[in-house]
Amino acid sequence: MSGRRLAVQTVEAATVAGLTHTGEGIVRGGKTVFVPGALPGESIRFRRTRSHRQHDEAELLEVLEPAPARVLPRCPHFGVCGGCALQHLSPEAQLEAKQTELRDNFDRVGRVTPKTWLPPLRGPVWGYRRRARLGAKFVTKKGRVVVGFRERLAPYIADVRHCDVLAAPVGDLITPLSDMLTGLSIRERVPQIEVAVADNAVALVFRVLDAPSAADLERLREFGTAQAVRVYLQPKGLDSIHELGPVGEEGGGAARGGAPPLHYRLPKFAVQLEFVPTDFIQINGPVNEELVSRAVELLELTPSSRVLDLYCGLGNFTLAMAKSAGRVVGVEGDAALVARARHNAQLNRCENAEFHVADLAQPPLPGSAAGKAAPWLREAYTHVVLDPPRVGAREVLASVAALEPQRVLYISCHPGSLARDLGVLVNEHGFTLEAAGVLDMFPHTAHFESLALLTAR
Repeated sequence: MSGRRLAVQTVEAATVAGLTHTGEGIVRGGKTVFVPGALPGESIRFRRTRSHRQHDEAELLEVLEPAPARVLPRCPHFGVCGGCALQHLSPEAQLEAKQTELRDNFDRVGRVTPKTWLPPLRGPVWGYRRRARLGAKFVTKKGRVVVGFRERLAPYIADVRHCDVLAAPVGDLITPLSDMLTGLSIRERVPQIEVAVADNAVALVFRVLDAPSAADLERLREFGTAQAVRVYLQPKGLDSIHELGPVGEEGGGAARGGAPPLHYRLPKFAVQLEFVPTDFIQINGPVNEELVSRAVELLELTPSSRVLDLYCGLGNFTLAMAKSAGRVVGVEGDAALVARARHNAQLNRCENAEFHVADLAQPPLPGSAAGKAAPWLREAYTHVVLDPPRVGAREVLASVAALEPQRVLYISCHPGSLARDLGVLVNEHGFTLEAAGVLDMFPHTAHFESLALLTAR
């Protein structure tokens, strides 16, 4: 933890002004203080604990006047486990806070305002998380392996027995996982478990730093059979991941060559996307379906539309758009994801979808020598879709503007980088910000997704 610990920790009282982007209460007046667990509008007592250059950290001692939106956290581990930050705030108020943060970023960072604020997209607030990375550690004093997310204020793994935000059945598997791992000979050498809940199966990828014994492999396979999950091992890099066969399958630890691939569906578009357990997919399946539907609706695609989908991943938006556009070209920097996208295009008979591998951190400009060599920049596009990582799409904005598309749809997981990039597209390249809104992809956390539609002037 950074910052200087305060030797004198004075108890103070104040009213909370707002929330930080990580869900902590903000107290203003003098040096700003961040107070975990405090909500806007509340009168609180707190104690400053650490000092930073521009703010202090504090411990919440008492809520004198609670906010109307304060609720009792459902999880008994809330406040210790770092998996959630806002369980003490009603889901409706969480969404309002996220909308406020997006507006603030637009005003402060991008200096842009959409013509229309879109109604928020939301889905289930419990049991929604289909992708996760859980930590695992054998704790000698406890005599067992602890499984869960990291603690909020410490580098340790939170000692939880159940998780309400993980998709079924994984939320109920925390204790069984702890029991099974405790019985392994390599219990101190299994640091993490990747979770992937597909429409057709549940996959758990165990990172193993030492080779499991024959008895370990049998125990892992028995766990997979008993809990109806598919068990994978990762001894080294991602290319070392392999699936264990079920109990009784010949070969013990051999991969299951005949097992069907993991997949999820986008029913509205009759699309099925296959993936491997460590691939990036949107965490919240129902909200992702709504997001893809809204994206296609906002783009207003026709058979004459030609779409460039940047940061396309395994084709989540690309293939849905291919159902109504004349041609869709996806570009992604991860060659393995591009291979999966091409396979998914064949699987869904999307002959009008094409995919390319390219480093979007250093894209060439259309018309330049490098651009003429890049097959995906040798075409004209009517629409561009951006779905970048948290750092945003700054490097491709000039290329997007040079393509002169009629519509640009930007999907973002970070409001700050979204606002910055929209400011560039609007204020430097002349686009009009037509509409924007939030998606509650991660209930009970301070994170959220946003989307914005721009048109050419």
